[in-house]
Amino acid sequence: MDHLIGGAGEMGWVALKALLLYVTAVLGFRIGQRRTLTDLSPFDFVAAVAVGSIVGRVPNASDASYLAGVATLAAVLFAHWCVTRLRQFPSVAHLIEHAPRLLVADGRVLDDDLRRCGLTRSELYGILRLRGIEDLSEVRFAIFEQRGQVSVIRNTERSGPGMDLARDIVAHPSPGT
Repeated sequence: MDHLIGGAGEMGWVALKALLLYVTAVLGFRIGQRRTLTDLSPFDFVAAVAVGSIVGRVPNASDASYLAGVATLAAVLFAHWCVTRLRQFPSVAHLIEHAPRLLVADGRVLDDDLRRCGLTRSELYGILRLRGIEDLSEVRFAIFEQRGQVSVIRNTERSGPGMDLARDIVAHPSPGT
């Protein structure tokens, strides 16, 4: 019967390991940069899932101590920290994150880029409607950003020298992949 329900002492150790690993994970993420769920890049997501897996598994594993869990957490958080720093280098950043893509230019949908982003026209139109766009002619640029959001720059918005945030994306469209 002990194999099924476990002993009271064992349950206490499992709970203590879970609490300690949770606090360790929170402190590790607290030391890192603040990010919201909507800002998760693929490497942020992998780190969050890995930490959740460690925090969820180690307390229940009879063959893993708290210190083994801390070492595993530390390794994942250190790798995440390294990747975060390496993103500062353009040659590495393009391997880790997608470049922004132009979806609409001067009221014209760019179907190839839309397809590369995994969006349909219906989804794009829904996103534009949520932004209060009633007609494509109102859209100067719609840009699929690195984190999956769509930015919309309207034709009526002012754009002077140095104020055009889409200039680099329009001037250097992303390569087809």
